[in-house]
Amino acid sequence: MTRKRDDEHSTEFGLWLREQPEIDSYLGYRGYNLDYIWWKKKGFDKIPTSWRLIEEKRFMANLKPDQRLTYRWLHKKIMKLKDVTYKGIHLLQFENTNPEDGKIFLNRKLITKKELLDFLLFKDI
Repeated sequence: MTRKRDDEHSTEFGLWLREQPEIDSYLGYRGYNLDYIWWKKKGFDKIPTSWRLIEEKRFMANLKPDQRLTYRWLHKKIMKLKDVTYKGIHLLQFENTNPEDGKIFLNRKLITKKELLDFLLFKDI
């Protein structure tokens, strides 16, 4: 049976999805929201010069196993496109809720606020 949300962080549609027996997770249906499609572009009519996908977790939460498999599958599909502007799928974890109230981890590595900003600016960290 599809698990109920144990927090207050869902939309009305997300809550509705969990109530529909026809699409129960027991039947194999899964849905994951990806937190950020982060990209940089130049000008208003240009395509991205760099882009990445970011999954944010608060309170040091981890990806659920199916979520990890889904993101791995998605990453492989994108890599087959050989898009040189794609910079990967990344896990951003906060010790508490944001960069100002605790430690920051990017892909399980402790980073500083400056390193987070460099990451968001598409600089190597």
